[in-house]
Amino acid sequence: MSTPTTDTLDALPVEPGTRENDVPSADRRAADVEMTRVLHTAPLHMALDASGAGIAHWQHEPLHDVVEPMSHHVIMAYNGTVQRMERRSGSSVVKGTFRPGVVIIIPEGSSSRWDIPKPVDVVQLYLPHATLRRVADEAGTRNPADLLERTAHPDPITSRLLLSAAGVLEGNRALDALFRHQLTDLLATRLLAAHTSSPTAFQPTTGGLSPKVLLRAIERLRSDSDADVSLDALASDAGLSRFHFCRAFKESTGLSPLAWLRQHRLEQAMNMLRDTDASVVSVAMELGYASQTAFAAAFKRSTGDTPTDWRRRVR
Repeated sequence: MSTPTTDTLDALPVEPGTRENDVPSADRRAADVEMTRVLHTAPLHMALDASGAGIAHWQHEPLHDVVEPMSHHVIMAYNGTVQRMERRSGSSVVKGTFRPGVVIIIPEGSSSRWDIPKPVDVVQLYLPHATLRRVADEAGTRNPADLLERTAHPDPITSRLLLSAAGVLEGNRALDALFRHQLTDLLATRLLAAHTSSPTAFQPTTGGLSPKVLLRAIERLRSDSDADVSLDALASDAGLSRFHFCRAFKESTGLSPLAWLRQHRLEQAMNMLRDTDASVVSVAMELGYASQTAFAAAFKRSTGDTPTDWRRRVR
């Protein structure tokens, strides 16, 4: 390799690239495990399903290392200061500029060396390929084509969706799981439409749920905090796929299942704070929050007041 003159990144050694088929699927690390290894830190927040699919928010130091093949697609939205970077796969070198509004996609099984000279703030989605296939099937489209590798690729829609996860996880198991499932399916739809070698065209869906099916869904959402209000359970009750249930529920109510449940839990909290002498801790526990702090933060995001201040004001 020739001696560099101005760009210090050129002085860094090139690691051999790894093609997808070089590493058997069974030997690939889960995305959260590989990211913890290569970033040498713990995420600020992480929420994972049993499959390893999930969302993580990282703030890490400059990176000069190889990200090894993973068992999930990794989609990232950058939220830090503007900076130049490089991504190297074998003899291929891609230079780009990280700035808000760009996304990074690492397809499952791929490997690259990353040279990022400044600290990074990023939200990541870990997406099994099976989820892409399921969303494509549920939407009635053909099997998804290969997900494209993207480096600092402008996509403000995907970036905004993914960054919305950074401050929304509420410490409430039901709300957080429903949020994660809805966001994962929405992002999978976006990836199929904009980031594959053969983009998928989704047809608009019209028509809501029948009154009987809608009532059954609302009864499940209104049930106690230990009930299964996952997207899988709601869709199964309705006899629909997750993709079609979310669209039909919003057509019927004007709200996504998550927004409906969040509004319902807020109304429950307000009723308990106004009409009973239950402590804020008791209200938080009753509504399924992991802590009083998590409940107070979620309540203030919705109302602008802490639970204590709101109770004092309305009584």
